[in-house]
Order: sequence, then structure tokens, then C-alpha cells
Amino acid sequence: MDKTSAPVLEVSNLVKSFGALRASDGISLDVRAGEIHALIGPNGAGKTTAINQLSGEMQPDQGEVVFNGQDVTKLPVDQRAQLGLARSYQITSIFPQFSALENVAMAVQVKQSHNFRFWQPAGEDRTRLDPAMDLLNRMGMEALALTKAGELAHGQQRQLELAMALATEPKMLLLDEPMAGMGPEETRRMTEILMPLKGQLSILLVEHDMDVVFALADRITVLVLGKAIATDTPENIRNSAEVRAAYLGEPT
Repeated sequence: MDKTSAPVLEVSNLVKSFGALRASDGISLDVRAGEIHALIGPNGAGKTTAINQLSGEMQPDQGEVVFNGQDVTKLPVDQRAQLGLARSYQITSIFPQFSALENVAMAVQVKQSHNFRFWQPAGEDRTRLDPAMDLLNRMGMEALALTKAGELAHGQQRQLELAMALATEPKMLLLDEPMAGMGPEETRRMTEILMPLKGQLSILLVEHDMDVVFALADRITVLVLGKAIATDTPENIRNSAEVRAAYLGEPT
């Protein structure tokens, strides 16, 4: 990853209030090309509110969101996704009655046709099946290609969601708690899947599992009470007395 490259995503002075509660209190951060940038913080820090504003699900009261040099602050979810800024669960919807392969082939079709309305079974269409199978191979799910999505384990469904997200070829992916509900082995597997994306795809990762964060992130932004109190390398964040005091309640 080129540390001098222009940011893919630039967030400036993001503010969002709910009554007297300021859930986003002047958040500024950037995500570079090919970077995995983690957003962490204790419960109630405002991580979900921040992601909702970046994805277009929620409009900020103040501030600016710039993606690939374009101001997208007022754009809705679907228009941001068309530009390549996507939140995984918003662009993927597992169809439990279809096989894993059919689910990914559908996402490939969406990318090819730019149209969500006309889904037809992939059949023998190799232009959809071949890239879909390649993505299942990347997930280590080739043996489950013909298994109905509704019969997959929770961790396998999350891997399928990621395959479907990647099938749409986003420029940047917002990943909100990808390890949620996973056991240790499923978490290890998902970490191994995400690792090769470093340098290839810009990712903003919200995750509670600190082992995962420190394994994957190039940089980390720490959010506390709606404020971004630090952005730095994993090593510097780990060793920061300010972060420990704010995040863990340790005295300075």
C-alpha cells in the first residue's frame, strides 16, 4: 500500500445529534487506497452511527463525505453503491432457497447488468458461474457451492455475504462487525480471507475483536463518545496511554 496515495474516502467534521445526544461529534478520518482502516471504540461510542452516515443510510447534521474526489454527503445508499462505496449487508441479501453458487452468480449478474430487478437462475451461463465459483474458492467454500444458503452455518453465511459483496467489485467496502456471532475457528477463517484483500481493496472495518483488528488493520481510528480521539498504526494505538484511558478506563 502506498502511504502517500490520495485518500479514497475523506470524512470531515461529521456531526449527528439525536436530541441532546451528539452521536458523531466532529469526526474526521480518511481511508487510503488498499488500506484496511479499523474503527474501534467501546459500546456507545457512535461507530454504527458513523458507518450509517458513510453508507448513506443516515444524513449527517454537519460535515462532508468525499469518495474518490466526489462529494457524496447527500447521496442515498444506492447511488453510493453504484460509485463503488458499499456496505456489505446493504448490497448483499442471501436467498436461503438458492444454492451458495446461485447467490454469488446473482451478485455477478447485478454487476454485469447494473440491474437488481431481473434475477434469473444462472443455469449454464459460464460468464456468471465461473467468476462466482472463483469467489467461492477464495472463501474456501467450493465444496458447498450447491448447498442451499439457508442450510449454511452462520460463519459460512457471513463468508457467502462477503463473496457476494466482492462480486459487485466495489472500490471500497464498509464492513460492520464481520466476526459477530462467530466462534474462534470461524473468526480465524474470516481473518484469513480478509488478509489478502490488504493492498487490493479499501476497507473500513468496524470490529470488537481486538485480535482481529490488530491482525488486519493498517491504521486504527479510536472513537469515544462520538469523538475520534486518535488515528495511528496498530502498534501506536496499542501503546497509547490516552487510548487505554479512554477506551479501557485506565488511569493515565
